[in-house]
Amino acid sequence: MADITPQNRNTTRISPTAKKNYTGTRQGNDHGSISFGAIASDGSTTSDILLQASDGRHAIRLDKDGPKKAGIEVDYLINNAGFGGVGKFHEREWKQDLQMINLNIVALTALTRLFLPDFVKRNRGSILNVSSTASFMPGPLQAVYFATKAYVTFFSNAIAEELHDTNITVTNLMPGATETEFGKISGMDKTSMFEKTAGARGVAEDGYNGMIKGKLDVVSGLTFGQKMMMAMIPFTPKKMILKQIRQMQEVK
Repeated sequence: MADITPQNRNTTRISPTAKKNYTGTRQGNDHGSISFGAIASDGSTTSDILLQASDGRHAIRLDKDGPKKAGIEVDYLINNAGFGGVGKFHEREWKQDLQMINLNIVALTALTRLFLPDFVKRNRGSILNVSSTASFMPGPLQAVYFATKAYVTFFSNAIAEELHDTNITVTNLMPGATETEFGKISGMDKTSMFEKTAGARGVAEDGYNGMIKGKLDVVSGLTFGQKMMMAMIPFTPKKMILKQIRQMQEVK
């Protein structure tokens, strides 16, 4: 996601730099600038999430501390980490798919759980979880990735409704194929699905603006043809959809 940080607010922005690492910046006139890294281990428990400040003075472990204890007040949480991988499920390395589940699902859920109680206490805050248009359908040749993004969409929508009587919003961003390192890392850059990609900044701006407006879902970066395909999904036999998706994800 492009670097779009709200002005004149103390903000921790969390975005991906690698498969399972995050970086963020806390900015504000009162506090200067502190860089954070969120490290998700290969474990499946929330206690494996640690936020470590680069100044060496602040650290938050999810099962022990809260943001307030570390002197952090977050207004916007953007969970933008994720990676995919092409191949038949039974042939892919299980370690890679497990890492995908831990990053795309466990880390996102844990970070949301870490910051949300403070949002509720202050009755203020916005969350932007980056899902994908992949969440609309099953994804042959990317079975785990599509399933993780379906989780993100349903999880985000569910907690948004749980918070309906607060001033807290949860926005679910669903981009199409986007010009980032995702295509190269996942191998999708060699498929027809990534023949046309949207600019990363435009997608980021759509997501950020949607979050500020408190939208539930934001779809971004689709061509006219892709929009038509998405609109037809509820009316198309599932076997036909599965075949089309498989063909689009076959490496050329």
